[in-house]
Amino acid sequence: MIRYIRHMVNFSRFLLQAAVTGVALAVVIAVFFPGVLDRGEHGPESGVSAPAEHPGAPASYADGVRRAAPAVVNIMTSRNISTALGFGLHDLFGQPLPPGEREQSSLGSGVIMTDQGHILTNHHVIEEADAIAVVLPDGTAHPAEIIGIDPDTDLAVLRVRRPGLAVATAGRSSDLQVGDVVLAIGNPFGVGQTVTHGIVSATGRKQLGINTFEDFIQTDAAINPGNSGGALINARGEVIGINTAIFSRSGGSHGIGFAIPVDLARSVMNEIIEQGFVARGWLGIEVQAMNRELAESFGLDAPRGVLVAGILREGPAAEAGIRAGDILTHLDGSSVNTPREALNAIARTQPGESLEIELLRDGEETTLAATVAQRPI
Repeated sequence: MIRYIRHMVNFSRFLLQAAVTGVALAVVIAVFFPGVLDRGEHGPESGVSAPAEHPGAPASYADGVRRAAPAVVNIMTSRNISTALGFGLHDLFGQPLPPGEREQSSLGSGVIMTDQGHILTNHHVIEEADAIAVVLPDGTAHPAEIIGIDPDTDLAVLRVRRPGLAVATAGRSSDLQVGDVVLAIGNPFGVGQTVTHGIVSATGRKQLGINTFEDFIQTDAAINPGNSGGALINARGEVIGINTAIFSRSGGSHGIGFAIPVDLARSVMNEIIEQGFVARGWLGIEVQAMNRELAESFGLDAPRGVLVAGILREGPAAEAGIRAGDILTHLDGSSVNTPREALNAIARTQPGESLEIELLRDGEETTLAATVAQRPI
C-alpha cells in the first residue's frame, strides 16, 4: 500500500511538472510565434488565415449591370468621302452612295437618358457624321437625329423616336469618393457590349487639355476606343459618368480613363433639350498665365492673377473699360491665378448678368463691372 501511495505521489508530481511545462511552452509560442496558433481550419501546412468578411461588398455586380446595360447603346456613324471610285457602295442604312464617293465608318457608345429617347454621347463620336445609327441591345438599328452639341464639354444629345426604350437611372457624381467601385459599359473596338470593372482613381481632374471645360472622373476601369459616350456606373447600376477619353501611348487602355461627371452631363443635356445650346458667359478677352518674368516686368513681387493679352473691339470687356495689359486678380470676389480659372468663372456667369472684376493697372487696384454676353457657339 505504501509503495502504491508513493507511486501515485510520484505520478502526480510527473503530471504537475508536465502541465507546468506545457503551459510555459504555450506562453512562449504565443509570445514569440503567434502565427503558429492561427493556422485555423486550413491545417498546419497551410499557414493561410481565412479572409475577412466585408459586410455590404457584393460578390457580383450582375444586378447593377442588368439595371444599366439595356440603356447603353452602340452608335455607328458614317461620312462620305469623295474618291476616284465608289460604284456599288452603300451607306449605314443600305442606301447606295453616289459615284465617286466612299463611306468612312466609326463606332462609339451612348446612354439613353429620357423616355423620349434622348441619348447622351460624346461630341467627337458624331462629329462630321453624315449618317448616325443607334444600335439597341436587341440588335435593331435606328436612325438618330442630333438635338444639339456642346464641343466645349465634348457632349452631344441624340434622339431615337421609338417607344418602350430602356432608360438609365442617373446617380449623383458629386457623391463619388476615391476608391468607389465603378464599371464601364460600352462597345470597345466594335466587339459588342462589354463591361469592365475598376475604382474611382480621382475626381475633379482638370487641365488635361482634352476639353475646354474639364471636371473629369478618373478611373482604372478599362476604357478603349469604342467606349466613348458609354456609361460609367456604380455598383447599384446608376450612371455616374459618360466615358470620354483614355491616357495611352499605344491606343489601348493603360488603366487611366476619364469620364464626364453625370451631374455636368445631365445639366448640359437639359439645356440642349430646352434651348438647343448651353448658355455660357463670355467677355471677349484673351488671357495668359503670369510667370515670374512677367510679374517682375509689371513690378510684382510674385506671379498673381492672369494677364489680359488681347481684347475684342466692342466686346463686353472693352465696353466695361478693360484694357490689354490689365492683370485680372478676382472675378466676383474669387481669386483667379490661371487662364482656365478665369475662363471657367466667366463661363459660369449667365449671359446678361453683371460680373465684378478686380484688376491691377499700372500697379493700382481697380474694380470694374462687365455685362457678360453669350459665348459664341
